[in-house]
Amino acid sequence: MATSSKPKHRLFSLKFADLYPLYIQKAERKNRTREEVDQIICWLTGYDSAGLQEQINNGNDLETFFAQAPAFNPRSSLIKGVVCGVRVEEIEDPLMQKIRYLDKLIDELAKGKPLQKILRD
Repeated sequence: MATSSKPKHRLFSLKFADLYPLYIQKAERKNRTREEVDQIICWLTGYDSAGLQEQINNGNDLETFFAQAPAFNPRSSLIKGVVCGVRVEEIEDPLMQKIRYLDKLIDELAKGKPLQKILRD
């Protein structure tokens, strides 16, 4: 019996360690810091600095990175807006939504939004 499951999006198998430097470059081009990027990632996922570094060192893909996240922030539901032409609050796939939430937060950082507002404080 074949199941007709939808194939996984290729973004899910992208290594977080490959994406992370791109987030940092994007932020630094706009005079923001690696520390701010790390703070955003840790706020969203519940990783601490050591856990984040471990994910990078292990070469985990995005699916594993988010699956192993200690505590995905419940305030993430306050993240609204458009990333890659799609409203993040309307994305149905939970993993894709988490990835796009992170993209949106990094975009907000690069656009100069204050960190306190980015972290929905």
